[in-house]
Amino acid sequence: MSGPTEFGSAATRQRLERHAGTLSTAAAQRMEATHDWYRALSAEDRSWVGLVAQAGIGAFISWVRDPTTTPAGTIDVFGSAPRELTRSISLRQTLDLVRTVIDVVESHVDEIAAPGEEAELQAAVLHYSREIAFAAAQVYAQAAEERGAWDARLESLVVDAILRGEADDSLQSRVAALGWGTVSNIVVVAGEAPSGSEAGVVDALRSEADRRGVEGLAAVQGHRLMAVLGSIEDPLGVVSQMQARWGPGPIVVGPVVPHVYAAGRSARAALSGLAAARAWPDAPRPCLSDELLGERALNGDSRAHSALVDRIQRPLAGTGASLLETATAFLDTGGLEATARLLFVHPNTVRYRLRRIAELTGYDLTVTHDAFTVRIGLALALLDEPRRWRRPSEDHESDDAPVGRPTG
Repeated sequence: MSGPTEFGSAATRQRLERHAGTLSTAAAQRMEATHDWYRALSAEDRSWVGLVAQAGIGAFISWVRDPTTTPAGTIDVFGSAPRELTRSISLRQTLDLVRTVIDVVESHVDEIAAPGEEAELQAAVLHYSREIAFAAAQVYAQAAEERGAWDARLESLVVDAILRGEADDSLQSRVAALGWGTVSNIVVVAGEAPSGSEAGVVDALRSEADRRGVEGLAAVQGHRLMAVLGSIEDPLGVVSQMQARWGPGPIVVGPVVPHVYAAGRSARAALSGLAAARAWPDAPRPCLSDELLGERALNGDSRAHSALVDRIQRPLAGTGASLLETATAFLDTGGLEATARLLFVHPNTVRYRLRRIAELTGYDLTVTHDAFTVRIGLALALLDEPRRWRRPSEDHESDDAPVGRPTG
């Protein structure tokens, strides 16, 4: 919107220029007295806000001097402050600043305007205030767009570093920039990416996490959609509510870790579980990575291999031979009565031992997939033991071998 070709007389414009310093000082004092958020700013940010107010008054004076210029050019007013200021004060607070400056100018209209030109100067102030408010909104819209693109790139770099297990200085600075430095209770979730643009998929997942009351970072990597969820108390429950944000197929939730710098451990487990999940077609969706320890071990995951032995064979062996023998017999026979006959014990004894096995390992041998996992764990433990036998050829020579060996 363009303004009139002229505002007031030369006398009014000159008097306005002479009052520029007074108006800037009065605006700063009014900000200090009126707005709590202004007083809470750092000294540096308050100085930047003061420069913006001063630039706004200067731009108004220039516009009154030459009203043929486009008031929308007042966006340059905000060029006197760094873009980072939009992180310190909100758009609402910026509009408070605009209103305060305009109120100060309006309160001095009678003493600034030449006699009889008060109403005209008042109209100029109102006209300009509308334009400066539009300019402020444009600045914040541009800042939000730039920050969104920057944050998206930064988010992708953080997720990539987590998946690579890189907890270096660059990750720390990026995590701090995203505001994740103090986020705790973190899990990494892996699944197939749905159709659609990467930006749309990531935005949808992040918005869903926000609705569920958890922090969220996400990235599409090839065919996978990876999510890092923080401040989460019930990972499986929350991801169950969010599962529509992934494509078809398994969704695997890694273990909870205390902070983002340990998230690589959760990411490794989630990715290992996703790779091995096809070995369990009936796996729940979503599924905890620990529920796939057997499949992960079969797929070559050494950490899953060690975890199974630690959780199954060692606790059972530590209680004596009875529980380990009962687990092996039950897996071999597949029934309570048959196990009792094989071990020459009462069925109630077998029931008691099965309960103890479940308490010690977390696996119920009467559940098909638990029994499968325990069998793998016990087999891996046997493979880990030192070899107790040698090939016959290593113990003695074959009967058909000659008694002596040629020499020379």
